[in-house]
Amino acid sequence: MAVSTASIFIRFAQEEAPSLVIAAYRLSIATILISPLALIKYRREIRQLSAQELGMSFISGIFLALHFAFWITSLEYTTVASSAVFVSTIPLWVALLSPFTIKESVSRFVMWGMLIALMGGVIIGLSDACQIQAFEWVCPPLTEFIGGTAIWGDMLAVIGAITAACYMLIGRRLRAKMSLVGYIFIVYGIASVVLLLMVGVAGYHLFSFSANTYLWMILLAIIPQLIGHSTINWALRYMSAAYVSIALLGEPVGSTILAYFLLSETPGELKIFGAILILTGIYMASREKKDK
Repeated sequence: MAVSTASIFIRFAQEEAPSLVIAAYRLSIATILISPLALIKYRREIRQLSAQELGMSFISGIFLALHFAFWITSLEYTTVASSAVFVSTIPLWVALLSPFTIKESVSRFVMWGMLIALMGGVIIGLSDACQIQAFEWVCPPLTEFIGGTAIWGDMLAVIGAITAACYMLIGRRLRAKMSLVGYIFIVYGIASVVLLLMVGVAGYHLFSFSANTYLWMILLAIIPQLIGHSTINWALRYMSAAYVSIALLGEPVGSTILAYFLLSETPGELKIFGAILILTGIYMASREKKDK
């Protein structure tokens, strides 16, 4: 639910600020807020990290920054629906890469849960472009999703999903050895630096926004990042990367609920159906944990 607030806060902040600037503020503020605790209580742990652990943490931060950068940039070339469909493949990439990178197999329950949840994520993504008419699912031509410049946006969204998967896989390995605060301090910090560099290269300004825009970006850093993403990183120590990545697909479900109450956006039949599939997939994947 904490992660689900991201789209709401971003929606409000985007009235003035570019998406890349919002992402940079999100990670920078989160790093600043966590730094007193990290530098006072976890300073010794951070200083004692091996070169390998420190290097992997840096790489994880770079992957997190690239996830935001590629996914946000994809929206400049393709539709929101198409981008949402491709970025929702994060659990698929985690499942495909887990056996080769962290030697973690995917159980039968998690695999079935992932497939059902992925189907729900695709349906929610397509719901912005497709409609149900006379009991038929009517969608725009395929060329509108993958034709022209949209193909570049789709590719960027896929890269955004792959980089997010890499970020989670590295987190799964490092969280077994590192504390949560020590890990996220380094990862969020590196991601913020990379995003700030991207903002500079893109020629965006970091200031001159209204107080309300800064408020939304502060809330974005506190709730979906420090509470939401940090809880996901905490869970990576105890649950498989594939299972945790499936839980991420619950974000559009929570966003739809929040949008109904905060933005008066009533979800259509496809979104409701997709949400049911996602929740069903998460429940099926969680059966593995209950059966142990």
